[in-house]
Amino acid sequence: MEAATEGSLETALDGAAKIQERLQRRHQTRIEDVERRKEAKESQSVAEEKGDYFSSAFNAERAAIEELLSGCSGADRAVLTQTLEEATAKILQLQKFLNDSVLFLKQYDLRQAQAALQKLQTSLAETRDEALPKKKFAFKARAKASDKAPAPDTPAPPAPDTGTPAEPGGTTVDGAAASEQCSFSHMDSVRLIKTAEEIQKRDVLLTHLTNCKVRLLGSPSTLHLKHIDTCEILCGPVTSSVFIDHCRNSTLALPCQQLRTHNTTDTQVYLHVTSRAIIEDCQRVSFAPFTWSYPTLEEDFIVSGLDKNRNNWSQVDDFNWLAAGTPSPNWTVIPEEDRKTTWEP
Repeated sequence: MEAATEGSLETALDGAAKIQERLQRRHQTRIEDVERRKEAKESQSVAEEKGDYFSSAFNAERAAIEELLSGCSGADRAVLTQTLEEATAKILQLQKFLNDSVLFLKQYDLRQAQAALQKLQTSLAETRDEALPKKKFAFKARAKASDKAPAPDTPAPPAPDTGTPAEPGGTTVDGAAASEQCSFSHMDSVRLIKTAEEIQKRDVLLTHLTNCKVRLLGSPSTLHLKHIDTCEILCGPVTSSVFIDHCRNSTLALPCQQLRTHNTTDTQVYLHVTSRAIIEDCQRVSFAPFTWSYPTLEEDFIVSGLDKNRNNWSQVDDFNWLAAGTPSPNWTVIPEEDRKTTWEP
């Protein structure tokens, strides 16, 4: 009888111990859950505070740049030059501020800031062109045989010698003979070159080019590509952004801080980018690491301020594809065996 009582007591004690252990585990789980919720709330609060600070600081600096550009009207050339240089420096600082804030910004806020920054860069370029106009250079088509011939006493001038052999089936245009403005426009089947001395951290615009080979040796401030068809465009390090719109069936090699691509199809991009590439309304765009090289590339990287050791070439945000966890069908990575590693000069 006494042994049975002792057994029942031990069983009761074991049951009580197990109940106590379960209660302790449950209590510990609740404490950990409370801590996780607290940390998540604090993290969200910090992110919101960072986002609020970014919006306030970004908008204040944007307003200051807009006011700076609006003051260019009617100023003399010396003041204009200084003001535009100051605006350029401020825009580059604002670009860096945006790049450093990408990790905690919401997609909507990021897109709004990128659009505002692009608008500032466009405004800067337009203000520079209007305030400091430069002599334009126009290419004239060669006269047809049926056109009126020159008068006998006025011999036709000899064709200029550019010193660079022509591409088969096309013309060669050396940078020295190109526009004083840093741009090429409305050309077909030509080879185009800009040297580092011509670019000198200026904005470069390439528009309405077909079947052209373009070499930009140097470090542009920004690069704009518009209406590009069946071209090969190789560019040195771009200090800030590359903007691409309506490009098809082309190959591009570009180092930059930011890449934004619109309305582009069947195009390969060999990219070095220190933020994240963005595509919108694009199809069949493919990416690989930047592989082009030329003698002064290292110097141009230093001039541009780009971090050569930081390349996010495969981190592409597609604004038309917001399905989390599912890759966008609009862009791919070029397989290693299919990547270009050598380029014509």
